[in-house]
Amino acid sequence: MLERVSDMMERDLILVGATAVEDKLQQGVPQCIDKLAQAGLKIWVLTGDKMETAINIGFACSLLRQGMKQICINTANTDMLAQDPKKAAKENILMQITNASQMDDMKQQFLNLAVDCASVICCRVSPKQKALVTRLVKQGTGKITLAIGDGANDVGMIQEADIGVGISGVEGMQAVMASDFSIAQFRFLERLLVVHGHWCYKRIAQMICYFFYKNIAFGLTLFYFEAFAGFSGQSVYDDWYMLLFNVLLTSLPVISLGVFEQDVSSEICLQFPALYQQGQKNLFFDWYRIFGWMGNGLYSSLVIFFLTIIIFYDQAFRVGGQTADMAAVGTAMFTSIIWAVNCQIALTMSHFTWIQHLFIWGSIAMWYVFLLLYGMLSPKYSGNAFRILIEALAPSPIFWSATLLVTLACNLPYLAHISFQRCLHPMDHHVIQEIKYYKKDVEDRHMWTRERSKARQRTKIGFTARVDAKIRHLRGKLTKKHSTPTSPS
Repeated sequence: MLERVSDMMERDLILVGATAVEDKLQQGVPQCIDKLAQAGLKIWVLTGDKMETAINIGFACSLLRQGMKQICINTANTDMLAQDPKKAAKENILMQITNASQMDDMKQQFLNLAVDCASVICCRVSPKQKALVTRLVKQGTGKITLAIGDGANDVGMIQEADIGVGISGVEGMQAVMASDFSIAQFRFLERLLVVHGHWCYKRIAQMICYFFYKNIAFGLTLFYFEAFAGFSGQSVYDDWYMLLFNVLLTSLPVISLGVFEQDVSSEICLQFPALYQQGQKNLFFDWYRIFGWMGNGLYSSLVIFFLTIIIFYDQAFRVGGQTADMAAVGTAMFTSIIWAVNCQIALTMSHFTWIQHLFIWGSIAMWYVFLLLYGMLSPKYSGNAFRILIEALAPSPIFWSATLLVTLACNLPYLAHISFQRCLHPMDHHVIQEIKYYKKDVEDRHMWTRERSKARQRTKIGFTARVDAKIRHLRGKLTKKHSTPTSPS
């Protein structure tokens, strides 16, 4: 009735003026979304706006593009949920959901189709429904979810996601107070994920694997000595040695690895956002890499123990013909462990500052300072280690030769492995390091072909074309940089 009356009255009118409210996008939002898509993130938009507004926002932020097939689902056409998910993935399909409150009975069908679409926009969604959709994706796919919002309506979604990011602004501080991370503008999410997310994944993965390595390399030598000594219960190391191993002598290098390590710079992370996919594929913390580090620790423990025993057992290691006692053998073996594990972490790092050098080589120097001070104490306090460095080990050339030999034997296989990997089976960051750091010859066609082939991944946003364009641009810059003017003949 009201619609008919409205149609009758609103005729032959002269439009005098109109008012509108514009909600502008923040600066850099389209570029940020494009970089996140290149990084392999699946982007969903959950909004309380109507469908027309959501579509316009999607085009404005580059989430929607011309030529994308759109599926609009509401309570009137839920039969679209029966569409083939594989077909949706191939056809660059955008899904738009309206009135999601009626979709409870078909949420699994909705999820099966939505996860294979290039983009998903849910319209007319209440704050509770935002949280429910987030929970559906998190539990239904088993993936890590991140929710970002700036208002009180986004609090439930932020709390439901694995990672919550709040934007501080005109909408208040409710989202910021409920989030894990707070940023001032949406475009800062690019650096938070592509740069710091990539770095943190690499740091934590390498740090945990290194913990396995160094403790296996140290702990198994105790077990070997027990078997060698007939399980007498006697330890080959002084009690202070074992106490200080994880507390002082190897802790600072691990901290530097977990805080300062960068396989590539922040500029390269932003230039090649596909590096973020290494974390999504879990390339640095899978079982193959974990067992590899454990195997490396097992190998190092065998080399450290048996090579030290072979060198010092019943051998005159002093000019006067004296043989090494258990205290000397244990100290020499522990010295080899300190050198081996600290040199190993130096080989693991890709980025060095003076802090890393200070922590690594300072930890080794700290061991000798401790031996010097500990040996100068009265035998009442230092036990068998009284003047062990000054009088027993330091004057012996075999001690220094054994330390060098054991350290090289422990680390050469790892050095050979990473050299083999870089030459024959390089990872993405290895190739980029060659391009940016080692100033690879721009005419090396093998390098460019390898970079293109590794960049061709099945994505829905034309990633391969952008990578090829990036490589051409970078190659042109390198050519211009390395070219020299020729004199006229």
